Amino acid sequence: MITTSNPSQPTTEPNYEIIFPKGEFWSNEPPLETYLHLTQIILLLKSLQWLWQDRKDYFAAGNLTIYYSPNQKKSENFRGPDFFVVLGTKWNQKRKSWVVWEEEGKYPNVIIEILSYSTAATDRGEKKQIYQDTFRTPDYFCFDPYTLEFEGFTLISGKYQPIETNEQGCL
Repeated sequence: MITTSNPSQPTTEPNYEIIFPKGEFWSNEPPLETYLHLTQIILLLKSLQWLWQDRKDYFAAGNLTIYYSPNQKKSENFRGPDFFVVLGTKWNQKRKSWVVWEEEGKYPNVIIEILSYSTAATDRGEKKQIYQDTFRTPDYFCFDPYTLEFEGFTLISGKYQPIETNEQGCL
């Protein structure tokens, strides 16, 4: 289609209906989280990087797969926490995943899951159980960016116990 805003300079506009077909698109991929979910992970990473800018003894990541079985199969024995921190390790090493048996057997010291409608049950159930029983992660938190619900658990005698708020209302 050719249009003219100025008769001496014709311009060509593409037919967007051909380039971008109308209709809904479906995928077999797992549903992606929301933009708010992503910004929470980035906020956690950037805040920790700023706070610990002089430290070189930790690794923090978001949405990075943790493999925890040396007999790894692609479909089992892995988790992908929204955010985690491992202490006592190399901070600047580039990693495509966290492979426990290649990292001196180290598991995360803290894990934070950003809750969503589609993940809350798994985050509070199956993942929490794995983080408690297999990872033995000392501190585990769940945060819902829509309701601002924030809950934390600390590992005591091998079981997660709720963290009570202090006088300031913080965990």
